[in-house]
Amino acid sequence: MDWNRLRIFLTVAEHGSFTRAGDILELSQSAVSRQIAALEKSLGAVLFHRHSRGLLLTEQGEALYRTAREVSAKLAMTEAQITDSRDRPRGPLKITTTVAFASAWLTPRIPTFNNLYPEISITLLTSDDLLDLSMREADVAIRMIEPTEPDLVRRHLMTVHSHIYASPDYLTEFGPIETVDDLARQRLIIYGQGPLTPIANPDWLIAISGDPRSDGRIVLEVNNIFCMREAVESSLGIAALPDYAVWGSQRLQRVLPEYEGRPFDAFFTYAEELRYSKRIGVFRDFLLDEVARWRA
Repeated sequence: MDWNRLRIFLTVAEHGSFTRAGDILELSQSAVSRQIAALEKSLGAVLFHRHSRGLLLTEQGEALYRTAREVSAKLAMTEAQITDSRDRPRGPLKITTTVAFASAWLTPRIPTFNNLYPEISITLLTSDDLLDLSMREADVAIRMIEPTEPDLVRRHLMTVHSHIYASPDYLTEFGPIETVDDLARQRLIIYGQGPLTPIANPDWLIAISGDPRSDGRIVLEVNNIFCMREAVESSLGIAALPDYAVWGSQRLQRVLPEYEGRPFDAFFTYAEELRYSKRIGVFRDFLLDEVARWRA
């Protein structure tokens, strides 16, 4: 099978459209269609069901897609290993982590890393979903839960603590919070029951503030830690936030510092095949140094 046709097939399968695949590959829609038709002819099988809503893989198409995707991932890893065989770290580095950690803690440090290693090109994928590192959806991940996949290398990055935060303007309007009993009259911002929780027990504040659902004290429920921080900064209410999410903020202050949520660990992780990658090694060491400075 022609690899160029397989590459086009993968793009079409992932986006369900000849037109979209053409835009990504910088080919015309007709050129993409011709290549897929030629691939189907060479295999003697129909790979896509064509209908008005787009393209769907046939059973044969699904089988080819799984194999071609795996081969593509292995080739990408081999390319990365060859690139890393040079003396100076260089090349692309795709990082995935949660929206809040990327926004509040990681992104402000990227310029420093770029100054140290200008030949490493970073792509940052912010998602509270866990991307598949073994299939090279990303090169490395910073996860707020310990990875369970056996083919992943993991390194403890930090222990995350959570505290209660409020804005000075909120405290001016609603009064100081000096004891846990004061929580019973506060407006609360909570994570709520989202489909995925990127950190452990984000709503521990509810357990020490009575039953805010019964008396309407919950003013916002949003399944995004960074949005919670923004809401607290705008003086909408108070919230329990991981400390990394408020790093650098001049508009938040900790209240009742003796109370905190259950600590959890964050991990730096990547596929076993990339164990000796220089790009990953220098990025790991950079993060560990930054964590040490942050904690100091």
